[in-house]
Amino acid sequence: MGSVCLSGGGSLHGSVRVPGDKSISHRALLFGAIATGTTTIEGLLPAEDPLSTAACLRAMGVTISAIDSSGVVRVEGVGLDGLQEPAQVLDCGNSGTTMRLMLGLLAGRDGRHFVLDGDASLRRRPMARVAKPLAQMGAQINGRDGGNKAPLAIAGQVLSGGTVRTPVASAQVKSALLLAGLTASGSTTVIEPALSRDHSERMLRAFGAELISQPHAADGPTAVVQPGSELHGQHVVVPGDISSAAFWLIAALVVPGTELTIENVGINPTRTGILDVLEQMGAPLEVLNQRDVAGEPVADLRVRHSPLKAFEIGGDVIPRLVDEIPILSVAALCAEGTSVIRDAAELRVKETDRLAVMARQLRAMGAELEETADGMVIPGGQRLKGAQVDSETDHRVAMSLAVAALIASGDTTIAQSEAAAVSYPSFWDELARLQRS
Repeated sequence: MGSVCLSGGGSLHGSVRVPGDKSISHRALLFGAIATGTTTIEGLLPAEDPLSTAACLRAMGVTISAIDSSGVVRVEGVGLDGLQEPAQVLDCGNSGTTMRLMLGLLAGRDGRHFVLDGDASLRRRPMARVAKPLAQMGAQINGRDGGNKAPLAIAGQVLSGGTVRTPVASAQVKSALLLAGLTASGSTTVIEPALSRDHSERMLRAFGAELISQPHAADGPTAVVQPGSELHGQHVVVPGDISSAAFWLIAALVVPGTELTIENVGINPTRTGILDVLEQMGAPLEVLNQRDVAGEPVADLRVRHSPLKAFEIGGDVIPRLVDEIPILSVAALCAEGTSVIRDAAELRVKETDRLAVMARQLRAMGAELEETADGMVIPGGQRLKGAQVDSETDHRVAMSLAVAALIASGDTTIAQSEAAAVSYPSFWDELARLQRS
């Protein structure tokens, strides 16, 4: 296990281009695999989670070129029904997205059997939120804790379509159901309690699926997919991940003397809750060079150090920024007033219990805050002190603690800092470069 030592003080300057969006990277690999022809992916995130998705697909007979810093990956699609029964357990690593989307992808492979597993952390994460809605379509999925925990065994079946209401607003759950619907016996309608990120809908349509989205339907955000359409390989350009950009956005705002430009960031409206909160906080954020890349809106973001006001978030905005809440808790410590986070119980079943971990680690740095059942109450105007802290193996915690260390007095040592590689392999190198600029 590695550690990083950071000193408070100093500032950050320059431009940074964050890695490709993790959500879009997973989907480009999956949809390319079940398309016909070649899919070329530029800017795919070469991190541990997408590598897990690629490894699972290769084990089922899909040819995928090396995923490395070259930035271009080619997927030779096998068609909607071309995935082979693997000879081994499919290892999803630490990737909840891999496991949940694979459940939907594989449940309708009639007559084929699959076993999904992952590391110790992934084995603790809930999968019934996907398995139960899929069961309504006829899927047969078994596992520990009544099918809620991996390892999970899938006996492929012919699935029926229908209307399925998801238990939570989750793009992973919705995407799994849409993937299952591609080979079902009739149309599949997915209704969410609130709108989650829509990368799957956008990309499936680009690949040729017959899919309609109704984000403001009377019954709730709705997506309808018709089976039978052949998917065709595409050229996919992956924009920068706004969840990774969030660490630089907050660092620029809270570290005195800092100004940063984050280039090529995806600003899909189902992902920009962080920008709404920064506006609420009075952040001087400039959105520059807006453009569309492969159906996804992209822009450059410029931000500089500034006083901040407290924020209150909850309800429908939470699915649009759930991954950014750890770093927002750091921003809250620097704001004027008391910030409140509600309706974020989903964070308790991520790679770690992120509410508990962030509260524990920030308290180690001298912060005072209240952890609630579904969020936090964080008084602003606090001064942090350097301390021994631990990512507890969570990539977003590791990077959030790095920003906290920059505004703390003295030195902070972050144990298990290598966790950042799950979504941002070059984070520590980029931080060092921006400190030198």
